[in-house]
Amino acid sequence: MRRNSKSSLGIKLILALAVAGAGYVYSSGMFEREDPNISLYSNGYWNLKKPLKIDIDDISGVKSYSVILKSKDGENVLHYEQFLTPKGSLSIKVEPPRSAYAMKDKNIKIIVKARDASKWNFLNGNSAVKEFDLKIDKKRPELSIINNSYKIKKGGAALVVFKVDDENLKEFYIQTNYDKKFKAQPFYKKGYYISLLAWPVTSDSFKATVVAKDYAGNSSKSYIPLYIKQKKYRVSNIKLSDKFLQGKIAQLAEEFVETQGVEDSIEQFKIINEDVRAKNEKLIHEITSKVSDDMISDFKINKMYPLKNAQVVATFGDHRKYSYKGEPISESYHLGLDMASNAQAQIKPQNGGEVVYSDYNGIYGNMPIINHGLGLYTLYGHCSSVKVNNGDLAHAKENVANTGKRGYAMGDHLHFGVLIQGVEVRPAEWMDNDWMRLNISDIIKNSKEIIDRS
Repeated sequence: MRRNSKSSLGIKLILALAVAGAGYVYSSGMFEREDPNISLYSNGYWNLKKPLKIDIDDISGVKSYSVILKSKDGENVLHYEQFLTPKGSLSIKVEPPRSAYAMKDKNIKIIVKARDASKWNFLNGNSAVKEFDLKIDKKRPELSIINNSYKIKKGGAALVVFKVDDENLKEFYIQTNYDKKFKAQPFYKKGYYISLLAWPVTSDSFKATVVAKDYAGNSSKSYIPLYIKQKKYRVSNIKLSDKFLQGKIAQLAEEFVETQGVEDSIEQFKIINEDVRAKNEKLIHEITSKVSDDMISDFKINKMYPLKNAQVVATFGDHRKYSYKGEPISESYHLGLDMASNAQAQIKPQNGGEVVYSDYNGIYGNMPIINHGLGLYTLYGHCSSVKVNNGDLAHAKENVANTGKRGYAMGDHLHFGVLIQGVEVRPAEWMDNDWMRLNISDIIKNSKEIIDRS
């Protein structure tokens, strides 16, 4: 009996040790059973110029890996490493093969193999293999300027027509030296585009370049050869009076959230002239930055003069510097043309379009905005009343509003603004038939002739 008891105890001990050993193997990090994780940072394209970025990580550490390029000509090992000390995570930059220039394949596979340092699988560890399909594109987008305005004046506008083509085209835009990107609209025939450009009065210089990029990371650039003409704008030194501060500014301070609780009239003025103005102009720029994706074949615009028998009472681009008792207080730019005739005069734009805003906007008061197409908008500020609603189609010479003195206006007048993709430009250019013919209609006409000959 004792012998049998001892034998049974021994068996139980062996089983217990086996179970404990199995439990240790099952739970120990040395025997982890997860395959290495492999990631390739790619959108599915490769231009064979920039290296591929591959990440590999594993709980027990990566012991070895290889990166293979598979093409119709066979397999080519691009990268291989084996480590004496396993790496928990790796970030690898794989350079293109030396034969990249001669490669004709449009499609390849990148095969990544990795093995970890686990003792699992009879001490062989876990392994992973991942294949990634990539499209090869070594060619830059084809880009060319078809036609453009001869010159652009500070505070003014210009027009450009260009062609861009690429089977993997990702994006294209017009980049300026003042960090503004202009969007182009499809024009006349497939692959051709048109855009108005604007030089802000607040920017000392102007340069515009068409940029095209494909999904593989190839890019092309083409400088728009405009003659750059400077223009001087008026600087007005304005002395703030107590009557103005305690009258108009005190009245506006009651209206705006930003000035609630502010008692000092100078501080009220600064907030209204800077903070409220910035908020109101941000809204204007957002509304007027949009451009349609629809193809156009022409763009006809009439001479702009929205107020009959009006006199200009304040010019565009006026740099206003405010002072109080000899101390500088604030400054701003007047980015429209102020026009006045009779009180509550009818405002009748010569060009129709979609009403994209018709509401109150702080210092601009009641303010309808009309979209005329091609990123061109007109704005009508300080109105006493507005006759159109957001979303309406305003017709040429329709009474859209009446002049007034709502917002930051001392007397009844119209603040007339012209904007191109969110940038204020000189209304005077759009009131000049010769300028519009030379810079808009003739450029469009000649561009179509060039395209038809292509």
